[in-house]
Amino acid sequence: MKVRVEAFKGWLRLRWSYDGKRHCLSLGFEDTPLARTVAEGRARTIEADILSGNFDRTLNKYKAADQQTAAITVCKLFEKFIAYKRKTSIQQRSLEKYTGLLGHLEIFFKQRSAAAIAPEDAELFREWLLTRLEPVTTSERIGLLKACWQWGIQRQLVTSNPWSGVRVRVPVKRRPAPFTQQEMKRIIDAFRSHPTYDYFADYVEFAFCTGMRTGELIGLRWRSVAADCRSIWIGEALSRGDRKETKTNKARELPLNNRLTSLLIARRTDSAAPDDLVFTTPQGKPIDDHNFRNRAWKPILRQLGIEYRKPYATRSTATNHLLDLGLSPVEVADLLGNSPRTIYTHYIGNVRRRSELPDILTD
Repeated sequence: MKVRVEAFKGWLRLRWSYDGKRHCLSLGFEDTPLARTVAEGRARTIEADILSGNFDRTLNKYKAADQQTAAITVCKLFEKFIAYKRKTSIQQRSLEKYTGLLGHLEIFFKQRSAAAIAPEDAELFREWLLTRLEPVTTSERIGLLKACWQWGIQRQLVTSNPWSGVRVRVPVKRRPAPFTQQEMKRIIDAFRSHPTYDYFADYVEFAFCTGMRTGELIGLRWRSVAADCRSIWIGEALSRGDRKETKTNKARELPLNNRLTSLLIARRTDSAAPDDLVFTTPQGKPIDDHNFRNRAWKPILRQLGIEYRKPYATRSTATNHLLDLGLSPVEVADLLGNSPRTIYTHYIGNVRRRSELPDILTD
């Protein structure tokens, strides 16, 4: 008994005869290579049921998956995807991107079926999202939707991915402008002399001098500081109260210079416990990077008349100055916990040792 897959007006259906009766089952799939694969699988199921005597004459068994596909909404599909991601090792900070995107989907698609979303709908959503988010963020969110639909295809919740061809043009990113040595000293001095935010002066100086990621610095514990304060172990980070591995999931040992060693020795008290944080708020709480940026960093840069850069620019600043001092990209990458390629691509800005274009017409 052969169950045939055929296209009718661009849509797939199954046709077969059994027990003297002709059957036709419309699948609701457009005629695409992926949909044909699904349809062939459905056909083989029917053939196997006929041979084993388990054929469902109501055809409900063979419509079930199809009905499920038609019933699931865009938002419900993405909720299922979020539930799946929660079971993986995804970090809370990343999960917030998924839940934020779900809110946008609820506004734009409401109760629309996931199976009914065409590439044109996906492009309209991209344009709508660009009015609310930066291009680079929109591109990232579209990437999440591509992954969601691909996951849905694997579980036969949808049959095609309308997001696969959606692209977001992201403007060329300006290379980071590192702080000059004079600017760094002025910022550190301003923190040290500030009546309220002097408590963060060591934190700022350590950030400039080490180029550590914000989460790594906020999450640094005394157990990770050598007994003589000559080095620190960097293998974890703290973000919004969530302790996790470093961004690259790799630990590194960072040897410290005399300035930073003295800074740590002066900070460490006899009562400091191994799990205590090295840098905290005056109340002993973990530093909230958003609060620090808005309440301390921005006002001090404004007061000094220094062009605003986010606190994270301390990382690119350290990178550039280390390169200026003669360290190779490989050495800098090792100290900062990055690959040399990342150093070249994302962090090298105003390096004074930049090569000059040779005059190829000179004899």
